[in-house]
This record gives sequence, C-alpha cells and structure tokens, in this order.
Amino acid sequence: MADRPPASRERRARLLAKSYSSTSIGIDGYRIEVEVDIAYGLPAYTTVGLPETAVKESRERVKAAIVNSGYRFPDDRITVNLAPAAIKKEGTGFDLPIALGILCAGKIIPQENLSNYLVVGELSLDGRVKAVNGALLAALTAKAHRFKGVIVPQANADEAAVVTDMSVYALGTLAEAVDFLAGDLEVTPLDADLQGRIDDAAVGEVDLQDVSGQAHVKRALTIAASGGHNLLMMGPPGAGKTMLARRLATILPPLLFEEALETTKIYSVAGRLENRQALVRRRPFRAPHHSISDAGLIGGGPFPRPGEVSLAHNGVLFLDELPEYRKNVLEMLRQPLEDRRVTIARAALTVTYPADIVLVAAMNPCPCGYFGDSRHACRCTPLQVQRYRGKISGPLLDRIDIHIEVPALAYRDLRHHDPGASSATIREQVVAARHRQTRRLRTHGCFCNAQMSSRLVRRHCKLDTDGERLLESAMERLRLSARAHGRILKIARTIADLAGVEPISPQHVGEAIQYRGLDRDLTRPL
Repeated sequence: MADRPPASRERRARLLAKSYSSTSIGIDGYRIEVEVDIAYGLPAYTTVGLPETAVKESRERVKAAIVNSGYRFPDDRITVNLAPAAIKKEGTGFDLPIALGILCAGKIIPQENLSNYLVVGELSLDGRVKAVNGALLAALTAKAHRFKGVIVPQANADEAAVVTDMSVYALGTLAEAVDFLAGDLEVTPLDADLQGRIDDAAVGEVDLQDVSGQAHVKRALTIAASGGHNLLMMGPPGAGKTMLARRLATILPPLLFEEALETTKIYSVAGRLENRQALVRRRPFRAPHHSISDAGLIGGGPFPRPGEVSLAHNGVLFLDELPEYRKNVLEMLRQPLEDRRVTIARAALTVTYPADIVLVAAMNPCPCGYFGDSRHACRCTPLQVQRYRGKISGPLLDRIDIHIEVPALAYRDLRHHDPGASSATIREQVVAARHRQTRRLRTHGCFCNAQMSSRLVRRHCKLDTDGERLLESAMERLRLSARAHGRILKIARTIADLAGVEPISPQHVGEAIQYRGLDRDLTRPL
C-alpha cells in the first residue's frame, strides 16, 4: 500500500507565544509563564493553570481591549496556560500579559522582546491599563529572575520604582505596550528616587505634649517603645487612653528602609497603598473597631489576605475597649503576639504574613467604667467586675508585658498644663535604648528586648541577690506565671537600657513588677 501523503503543514500550523507575569503568596512573588497557543479550529478561548474567577473573566476584557486598540482578535481556538499549574492564580494582573501573548502569537510583537520583560496590568475594555495589587512584588520578582525590566500600569509606577537595579516601564494603554515591545516607541525607565521617601521625623499632627498630666503613663509608653513591649491601659472614660495610644507611634524609632519595604509589600498585596504612594514612610497605626471579625483582624478568606495584625507590621495595633471584642477574635492574637507572624492554613495552601507589632490595648476597669474612681460611684458588684475583666484570658494577658492604670485627670492638671517632654525628645531616648539592644542582640537575630528568647533572657537579664529576692517575693505574692516572669525580666532590661546602664538593679526590677497590675486581686482597685 502506498504511503499517504503528509497532511498540509500550513493547516496543522499552531501559533505559540510566551509572556511572563507574577503572582503572590503571602508577601512573596512567584514568576508565572503565560503560554498562549492559537490553533486552527472553531473559535474557543480556554484558560488553564488553576485560575480563579477574575482570571477566567479576563477573556472578555482581553478581547475587547485588543479589538478597541485596533488589532485583530484571532477567530481560532485559543488556549492560555498559566504555569506552574500548581500555584493558584488570582487577580486581574494577568490581563496585559495574556493580551501581549496573543498579539505575539499573531506576529505583531517579537517573542525575543516580550521574553525580556515581566508584565502585570489590568485592561479596561478600551485598552487602558489599570492599576493592580502587588506591583511592588512583581518588580521584586523581575529583579530576582533577572529580567531586563518590568512593565506596570502608570498608577503603580512609583510603587514599583522603589526596587533598585531594575528598569521599570510604566505604560498607560495596550497600544503603548505593543509599540514599546515592537521597538516603535521609546519609553524612559523610571528612576528609584528614595531620598525623602521615609519621613525620619514621623512627628506631625500629634505629639505627647498634647496630653495633660499622666506622666507615669508616658513613662510606660516610653518603656514600651524602647523594648517593643505590648501594653494595656486601664482607666475610666475620658482619661486619655486613646490620645496616649495614638501618640505611641510618634516615639518609635524611624523605619529602616528594609522595614519600610517589607511593610509596603503587605500594603501592596492588600491593595491598601494610598494613591501614588511609593513607600510606607511612617510606622503604621491600626485601630480596628471591636466588631471586627477574626478574618479581618488576623487575615483570611478563600485566597488569604493580610488582616489588621499584619497591616500593623512594624507599627502599632490599637484595640480600644478590649473586652468588647469577641473572645474567639482575641484568642487568635495569641499566636501572632508570640511568633510575630500570622500563619493562615487552607486546604490548597498555607500563607504566612509578618506581624511584628506593638500591641496597645485599652479598657475600662469595670462595665460602668468607674471602678476605683474617687469622683464617681461604681455601680458594679465584685462579681460583675471579675466577669468583665475575665473576658480577657490569662494566656492573652501574659503576652501583654505592661499593665498601667490611667486615672481621671484632676482639674488642676487640665488647667495648668505641664507639657512635659515632646515626642521628638522622648524618641531620642528610645532610639538610644534600641541601639544598645541591637548591639547586644543582633548576632542572635533580635532587634529589641521583647524579641528575646528564654535562653537570651537568662543570658542578658541576670539579677543580683537583692533583685532575685525581690522578684521571688513578687512571684509568690502575685502568683505569676512563668511567662509573666520572663516579661518582668525583659521590662527590667529595657528600663536599664533607658537608664544607660548594663547591670539590672533592684530598682529596675521593682518598677517592672509594678507594670503587672492585672495580676493582682481583681476585686481591688489598681
């Protein structure tokens, strides 16, 4: 039997192209290969590679954008593969790389040019390139994989330009992207101008001098800022707890560039960067309402997103009216406070977000708010007081280093305002104490006393005989837990660092013990 003639190669020809994009898991970016295959056959469009709904819907946006930009959309069988297929793809950032892949398969863009760039961007129906979440991670991914440059929407230009040693090209339309990749349009890459991006002052609208009196609370805030300690304020309504909490961020040390970059990555993934903001310049201050859900506070969702704990990374998380939060929400704070990161497990993946925060909480001493207030009669029974404070579990209280009473101000304190030290002055003291801690702990991967492990506490928080005797007495009298014991030693270490001395004296230990007020009998005023 004679051999059959080979089928026409022209009829069997397939048009192949490949572009590159990125996706994020947590605050880590991953390179994605966008493979486009156009085969002769009935018109069809299929996207494979574990895409979620927004990626699947890109078909209509891509088709309309290509046609409305003046190009022909193939009337053939189109298959788009997002590799590796094991990583779930979500978001609208794949629109532009898919459209460029289709046009490259149609021989409008040279493949060798397209392969040099990592591309992200959402397309509108008229071909405009719209902003996406995670542009900063895309630029970092492009740098890690040594691409020639990264193409981003114009709205994400400043954000992506933070990455040094990477050419960032901000384009406004699909047609501009095609002309640029075809060599018909010259685009100047953006320069990463980092001067002035981080506000070293970080003291603007608010200052500790705004708060009348409360010198002992300001002292506690100084200790908390110096050692990175969590703090709980208890006092009647109107005592100034919220004012004091909002001013804690003004005395924290300035953000290092590495800290600012990591915080910006979280805000970029969450889509929380303000318009045209390139870098988070100040330490975050987050104050979620007590009606927040566990997913809103810790993070979560089908494709986990960072919660308020992670958005406060390298800054302050303020929880006002602490007992009003749902108990299950508060209990979820225990792991982030201990590990300084949040791990969200789902069936398909596990995501970890950083959560190195200073927790500041505020609460009334009782349901009516006036327990222990000499000027108002408390209407609560001892049992009601105990139940109210019992909403905060012992394990959570153990993770809050400093408990401080914020009493109502007397009239003379309100009228004869003694401003005390400014935030800038206190900040200098905090920075000096942090430098001592960094020199002592940097070889162990720690940067403040609150991060010390049990082994480091034993090494760097040694007490003399008088200090040991004082701490032993307090442990027995207050029935403190082993975790509270470690917290007292860390606070004493911070107090010594603020004083500029290495040995921890009994006076430092005594002051640290005073900051464990909630370990005392709940039926007595603080």
